[in-house]
Amino acid sequence: MLYLINKPFGTLSQFTREHPSHNVLGDLYDFPKDVYPIGRLDKDSEGLLLLSADKKWNNQILDPKRKLTKEYWVQVEGAPNATDLSAFGKGITIKLKSGPYKCLPTSAEIMAPPDNIWDRIPPIRERKNIPTTWLKIQLQEGKNRQVRKMCAKIGFPVLRLIRWRIGNWTLKGVSSGDVVLIDPAKSPN
Repeated sequence: MLYLINKPFGTLSQFTREHPSHNVLGDLYDFPKDVYPIGRLDKDSEGLLLLSADKKWNNQILDPKRKLTKEYWVQVEGAPNATDLSAFGKGITIKLKSGPYKCLPTSAEIMAPPDNIWDRIPPIRERKNIPTTWLKIQLQEGKNRQVRKMCAKIGFPVLRLIRWRIGNWTLKGVSSGDVVLIDPAKSPN
């Protein structure tokens, strides 16, 4: 079985509670044993997370040869323009633990503020004199905090990050904290 989760802000993409105050995936649903996340979202990110006990799914979804696109809706501080966003198409170099890493070229575009998303708890910080902008960013890789690092590199810090889509799976109709069971035989990917 494949589980699709809309991971809330502040929830760790794991089952182990390292501190009593941590929110973990097991707080959302009574998952069977041996179910694990396929990929991760950091504590400060929200959105689509897939889980399964079947290693075949892990390999199919994360295999770079399959190039499943992941789409992120990102609210940034400031107002990037086309020139700022053109850096995504060239590949932005970010810092990883292993050293500098040049991200694959990807697409980033300004989008209208989404009207079909849930309120974030707690809400993002807003400044009266600094605008915010929503971006749609699509990746075919997934380095640690990659979207945040790319946005910061071009001068627009991330205020809110939602993974909306992996391949053909989306969060359409799935509220924050919801868990949806997917029949792999009817998978859209």
